[in-house]
Amino acid sequence: MRQEQRLAAILGKLADAGSVTVTGLAEDLGTSVASIRRDLQSLEEQKLLKRTHGGAVAAEVIYELPLRYRVGRREEKRQIAEAAARLVGESVHSVGLNGGTTTTELARLLAGTRQLKVVTNALNIASDLCPRPTIDLVVTGGGVRPESYELVGPIADRALAGISLDLVFLGVDGIDSRGGITTHDEVEAHTDHCLLRTADRVVVLADGSKVGKRAFSRIAGIADVHVVITDSSAPAEELERLRAAGVEVVVA
Repeated sequence: MRQEQRLAAILGKLADAGSVTVTGLAEDLGTSVASIRRDLQSLEEQKLLKRTHGGAVAAEVIYELPLRYRVGRREEKRQIAEAAARLVGESVHSVGLNGGTTTTELARLLAGTRQLKVVTNALNIASDLCPRPTIDLVVTGGGVRPESYELVGPIADRALAGISLDLVFLGVDGIDSRGGITTHDEVEAHTDHCLLRTADRVVVLADGSKVGKRAFSRIAGIADVHVVITDSSAPAEELERLRAAGVEVVVA
């Protein structure tokens, strides 16, 4: 198991249990105690946990998990991305994508299709799409947000102000029928709002853990969302409230 995989597994166990032990992790992950200690030190330096004697506990402040460590719900996110790709019909010539694990999965699906203009502020998505001959790629520019590999801030916002797209797909940290769509960072939220305003139709990609939840910064109200694609773990009551608010709900 590579270190990045171990780090993600450690954070997953910590999220479930609230604490972990060095010996327990070494046994569960099939690696040495010394390697686990180095892993815990690396995660503590990133403020993702707090080391204790013989183990670690969750950080007192909840930090946004960096994109490279978000490995959960892979199957659900793949299904959401597949459902999103089906919305890119022959009448769609341009799409926008922000950063995130599900939008990254969608970008990979779109890469093998017909000619398409893609606008993104995500460096990892741009890297995936750049070599693809069928993709006419536009990258916004902006300040780099390391947690999500996104380009955000005034430069990105100005780049988005002058364009018009058929579809925008947004990954979010929360969607709520009253609070709208939200994310952890206020600068990212503003850039996402600018991306949203470029589109005739806005599609939110949110696995079930994001539905009915609110993060720190509001991207837009629920009236600005046309479709939400989620999975079967999403709370049924909240999905009904979203439908009542006029949002088309797709359960992948």
